[in-house]
Amino acid sequence: MKAWRIVLAIAGLSLGAFGVFRLLTEIPTGSLIKVGVWLLAALIIHDLVISPAVVSLGWTLRHKVADRERRYLQVALIMIATVTVIALPMIVLRGSQPPAKALLLRDYAADLALLTGLIAAVAVLSYAVHVVRDRHRPK
Repeated sequence: MKAWRIVLAIAGLSLGAFGVFRLLTEIPTGSLIKVGVWLLAALIIHDLVISPAVVSLGWTLRHKVADRERRYLQVALIMIATVTVIALPMIVLRGSQPPAKALLLRDYAADLALLTGLIAAVAVLSYAVHVVRDRHRPK
C-alpha cells in the first residue's frame, strides 16, 4: 500500500513539474501575470467569501434542518454551487466575443436555471423515495 502512495506521489509531482515547465516556456509573460492575478483573486475569494459562506450555511442547516432532510439538501446545494461557479464566467462573458466563438453565444443563465431546477427536483425525488422506503420497511 505504501509503495502505491510513493508511485502516485512521484507521478503527481512529475506532472506538476511538467505543467510548470510548459507554463514558463510556452506562455507569454503577460499571460502568466494574468494567470497569477487570477489565481490570487481565486484564493482571496475562496478564503474570504466562499469558505465563510459554506461554514455559515452548514452551521445553519445543522441547527435548523433535521438530519434526514439535511443530507439531501446539502448534496443539492453543493451540486448547485459547483454548477454555478462553472457557469458564472460564461454568463458574465456572454456576447463579449465574435460569433466565431460560439461557446459564448448560448444562454447560460437559462441553462443554469434549468440545471438548478433539475438538481433540486432530483434531490426532492430522492428524498421522497427514501421516505417511502422507510415507511414500507418492516420494523
